[in-house]
Amino acid sequence: MFEVAVLETFAAGHALRNYKGKCENVHGHNYRVEIVFAGPEVDDAGLLVDFVDVKRAMMKSISYLDHQFINDLAPFDVLNPSAENMARYFHDEMQKEAEIWKGKVPVSIQSVKVWETDTCTAVYRP
Repeated sequence: MFEVAVLETFAAGHALRNYKGKCENVHGHNYRVEIVFAGPEVDDAGLLVDFVDVKRAMMKSISYLDHQFINDLAPFDVLNPSAENMARYFHDEMQKEAEIWKGKVPVSIQSVKVWETDTCTAVYRP
């Protein structure tokens, strides 16, 4: 099995709803998002996925959140903007872009990891 990971970053603010503590106040993070792809074989060029295609697809959803107050943006105007929910969001958004990153070989998203800080992460595995 082959795995390929792509990591991108963005900065944004949020406030957690239904949370008792300082994170219920408006604050910001320098987020990192890592998406791991897996598949049993590579294509004729030796690639599972093309990094350029994956980054292009990732930047669509990242650009939407970058330098924004996440609570004001759908789906986080209703859904709590926790790292866990953001990991699921990035997975779902990448699935919408599957034709961009799915090439000639079978490939799937293995996991999505979101860092809120250097030491705190949340992972979504479909």
